[in-house]
Amino acid sequence: MSRNISEAFPQKLVKMVFIERPNRFILHCLYKGSMEVVHLADPGRLKELLLKDTAVYVLPSTNPNRKTKWTAVLVEHEGIFVSINTTYPNKLIERVLKSFALPELASYEWKKSEFVYGHSRWDFMLEDETGKGLLLEVKSVTLAHGRLGMFPDAVTARGAKHVQELAGIAKQGEWQTAILFVVQREDVDMVTSAAHIDPFFAQCLEQAEEAGVKLMAYTCDMSLEGIQLSRPIPVQLNKKLLDNS
Repeated sequence: MSRNISEAFPQKLVKMVFIERPNRFILHCLYKGSMEVVHLADPGRLKELLLKDTAVYVLPSTNPNRKTKWTAVLVEHEGIFVSINTTYPNKLIERVLKSFALPELASYEWKKSEFVYGHSRWDFMLEDETGKGLLLEVKSVTLAHGRLGMFPDAVTARGAKHVQELAGIAKQGEWQTAILFVVQREDVDMVTSAAHIDPFFAQCLEQAEEAGVKLMAYTCDMSLEGIQLSRPIPVQLNKKLLDNS
């Protein structure tokens, strides 16, 4: 359990109606009869979630110099809320790590976020009591098929590069390495790689697990007030799923 630690949204969310997505980072949404331009902090496809006339919940921007005055946070999907904002999972995980509230990493102390090592910037650097470091990368999961969560929902060359580099670091043995899949919805019981979308990423993830990279996944409880880490679920990669089928 993660001791019910949550990351609250800074303001009350505003409900709008999704109309279209003209580019990766912009949504057009209807609000009180007018079309609003909404920033989307998630480069994924999200095509299963962003359906015309879907309810979208947004935050007003407090920055007067920003081009868009709204930021998308949640969508309603089949009776639940799903987060479409990739900034909140990392904020939540930082809070959880600082509280030693993730059982799998409870023996590690948070040291730094956005830690630069090798050729990449890693989400978190932790240390155990002996001083050995652990590099942790967080991946946000929104795509689901039935009760199966999948990552990524779009081809991610950057994600594959990160996974390959983590595998290389794991093989060297100086650092521990881990990937945490944060499922931004509550209706998922297992996570796997979306090999039908990005087969190269799926291959890299299997190789990383074989190299010693620890894979973990947690679901989240989403509400109009904030995001809360909920329960651990297994990560079962495609090869194992096929072997068990």
